[in-house]
Amino acid sequence: MNKIVLVPDSFKGTMSSQEICCIMKKEILSFFPQAQVLSVPVADGGEGSVDAFLAAVGGEKITLPIRGPYFEPIKGFYGILPDRTAVIEMAAAAGLPLVGKRKRPDQTTTYGVGQLIAHAVESGCSRMIVGLGGSATNDGGAGAAAALGVLFQDENKRPFIPVGGTLHRISQIDVSGILPALRKIEMIAMCDIDNPLCGIHGAAAVFGPQKGADPQMVQRLDSNLSHLARVVKQSLGREIAHLPGSGAAGGMGGGLAAFFGAQLQMGIDAVLDTVHFEELAQGADLIFSGEGKLDTQSLRGKVVIGTARRAKKMGIPLIAVVGDVGDDIEKVYHEGVSAVFSINRVAVPYEQAKMRAKNDLAKTMDNLMRLLQISGSF
Repeated sequence: MNKIVLVPDSFKGTMSSQEICCIMKKEILSFFPQAQVLSVPVADGGEGSVDAFLAAVGGEKITLPIRGPYFEPIKGFYGILPDRTAVIEMAAAAGLPLVGKRKRPDQTTTYGVGQLIAHAVESGCSRMIVGLGGSATNDGGAGAAAALGVLFQDENKRPFIPVGGTLHRISQIDVSGILPALRKIEMIAMCDIDNPLCGIHGAAAVFGPQKGADPQMVQRLDSNLSHLARVVKQSLGREIAHLPGSGAAGGMGGGLAAFFGAQLQMGIDAVLDTVHFEELAQGADLIFSGEGKLDTQSLRGKVVIGTARRAKKMGIPLIAVVGDVGDDIEKVYHEGVSAVFSINRVAVPYEQAKMRAKNDLAKTMDNLMRLLQISGSF
């Protein structure tokens, strides 16, 4: 029996990774009905991350009342995997869709994310993956930290819960009250960007505008994050201003590293480690991966390249089936990608292509299976 492993990312705005796995698997089995097809749907840390992990390895989805981006009561959720790893999707508590048209990154909070983390810890989880993506916040993770026992004080020693617009008021940070069990937890922060906390490539400058910040607010938010970094260094002795990935999710990457010693990791590595990829892929004849567009940015280690690097070490060929292909991607072949195929069969613009993407993916897989069939590879 042939063994094939599917490790696709979502095609943003088009198909989820679970949908892609289903389409790929259906086409493979129509040609090779005896094949063993294993699916590892991948999410980047934003919306859908919990569902992707649960689809990949099983587990339980937990729903609970928490505080939303404006401290309003909402229903949040997280996942618990069979090995007691908690998967926290910060978008479930502080995501852009939750604020609608009311985009004010100087007023929104990650407090609800901290509540999700606290519940997971109190439920006995021993490891934690926090997906950083799709946030409406710019508070440097201070809200989440406050929910977990970190004390922020102003110059008059008065405690308060900072938001993006009030980070400059922090005079001192006290972490002695952190939830005790949290100190024993291994925390991984999934982030597929390497932006620093502050500056022209920082959280506010790069991502603030899409969250509703005008140029003046961007400047203020960036200055406030710089202040947070200085106080963190003074109070905790940790340098986060220039830490790669600290700018993820409005500085949440930096906050998790500063307050809880979280390890910032590319999303695909967190996924592959969690599903024990090397064991799962052992003996596989072929791996299919994919993402919305394969381009030079992919070489930073996104889903296709992150998977290909591991596949290469195992001597397993990997085919990338993608929405579109950029220029100058030849280096992907040195990383372990055996071949690249675009599903954009009629070369139309994205707005048209996304309407036919599912059918185009099926047809592309159909052609690939026909090629494998006549080649006698399987």
